[in-house]
Amino acid sequence: MKTKYVIASVFTLAVSTAAMAQKSELANAKSEYDKYAIIRTGKMATTSLNTAKESIDKAAANDKTASLPQTYALKAAIYGSLANDTTQQSRTNLASTAQEAYKKAQDADTKGENKKLLDDTKLSLANYQLQSGVKQYQSGKYDLAYTSFDNYRQYFPEDTNAILYTGLAAANSKNNDAAISNYKKLVTTKYSKNLSIYSDMASLYLMKKDTASAIKIMDEATKKYPKNQELAKREIELNLQAGNKKEVVQKIESAIANDPKNKTLYYYAGLTYSSSKDYAKAAECYQKALDIDPNYFEANLNLGFVIMSPAIDMFNAANKLPASRQKEYTAAIAKSNALFTKAEPYILKATEVNPTSLEALSNLKTVYIGRKEDAKAAAVQKKIDALSKK
Repeated sequence: MKTKYVIASVFTLAVSTAAMAQKSELANAKSEYDKYAIIRTGKMATTSLNTAKESIDKAAANDKTASLPQTYALKAAIYGSLANDTTQQSRTNLASTAQEAYKKAQDADTKGENKKLLDDTKLSLANYQLQSGVKQYQSGKYDLAYTSFDNYRQYFPEDTNAILYTGLAAANSKNNDAAISNYKKLVTTKYSKNLSIYSDMASLYLMKKDTASAIKIMDEATKKYPKNQELAKREIELNLQAGNKKEVVQKIESAIANDPKNKTLYYYAGLTYSSSKDYAKAAECYQKALDIDPNYFEANLNLGFVIMSPAIDMFNAANKLPASRQKEYTAAIAKSNALFTKAEPYILKATEVNPTSLEALSNLKTVYIGRKEDAKAAAVQKKIDALSKK
């Protein structure tokens, strides 16, 4: 009986010693990781981190300590830090191991005793995904970058950079739905450049041939930023493209009320009326734009055109009249000449502001043809030919 008692005691002592040895490895892993966390860079930091890895691997391999919350948390923190060391081989495997341990630690650490280690791991894994995404994005591997940035975003779902980078990568990889989803989230934050994000969203909807959603998102943008000229202009453009004249007029009037000195708004009002061939109203709007900026190329060009447009119709109709209706022909040509002459200064101004504009030169040539000034028309044609050869 006494012998059996001695054997049992020895066995118990041996087990206790083994368990203590593994707990010692766990303590050593913690101690070395803490040293690394203080230093972070340099040879000593690297040595401590590698030593911590050796100890945590031993602790994780032993049944007595493998399932402890601290073991999972330390393994996650150590491997996460190693994954961010660019000198390490198989960084993807290191990150994967850290991620697996991180999830186990979250489940096991019900008392929150390892919060600091888990917070460290979260930062390490997020940074690893961010670094990977940036490298992939710069290499043009946008689909891979999207996955990395999206993984980064999982750790910090409210971080504006995380949302932005994920959206950018998605857009560049032609994953428009994912890009829109991230941008919609981004405009609900205090991101400083949300104005441009609204315009980008509209463009993404247009790529999907969803003009209605593009207009809707710009309507949201202009309500949120009622005094922003660029957003107002963008919304007007989209409504013009969709043929929503009534909506455009309302938007323009509202925008002009907020910014009465904005020449562009008057120009877009002119475009709206031009599209429905209300040339008188269009001319009035273009003139208001020119009152603000006499050198406004587009307003000069378009004002010249809306004045000239009826003249072209008169000229063509007159030239179809039979010789027996000479009196009508003469009257029609006189009226068209008057309009061509009225349009000429604006079109000339447009060619002065932008001498390389083929559209302005073509309109000027039309004026001279309408007035039957062949030499001037030929001179303008030479300029057109010269520009076309460039």
